[in-house]
Amino acid sequence: MHEPLQRRVLAEGRYARLVAQNGWEWAERVNTVGAVVIVAITADRQLVLVEQFRIPLGRRVIELPAGLVGDTFDAQHESLDEAARRELLEETGYEAAAMKFLVAGPSSPGLVNEVYSLFLARDARRVAAGGGDASEEIHVHLVPLSEAEAWLERKRSQGIVVDPRVYAGLYFTAVR
Repeated sequence: MHEPLQRRVLAEGRYARLVAQNGWEWAERVNTVGAVVIVAITADRQLVLVEQFRIPLGRRVIELPAGLVGDTFDAQHESLDEAARRELLEETGYEAAAMKFLVAGPSSPGLVNEVYSLFLARDARRVAAGGGDASEEIHVHLVPLSEAEAWLERKRSQGIVVDPRVYAGLYFTAVR
């Protein structure tokens, strides 16, 4: 019987570590306790989306607001709910009357150990500018739920990538 190969750290940065073991290479999240993704719906049934350039893809991406949990000194001990509220406000300038946990799961199970928690934010309302932190350039889009699929198709036809979690968010909005 063969013993498993030793786990090797190939590289490590502030928020990611590249690891190899038994022929696999994957990324691990470090210095965080998870990630949150928020499906934010306004009182008049509009979906709050963000658009930003993603360096790994070299393209603009339409996404749900999202971010890391406990990734800064002042947020080390925040709950998932607190992180979801903080990220929604930071990225979009919106607050929600109610925040409900929906589901947790891996973001890309063959590549990274990150697990994200999906939240539904109801009755979201704009209270600040949004746009992300100093390292981000986020554009906020409000899209009527009834027009979301056609709007997303137009964005795709313009060469903009749409994160599949947007469709998961639409699913949960429809069934909850």
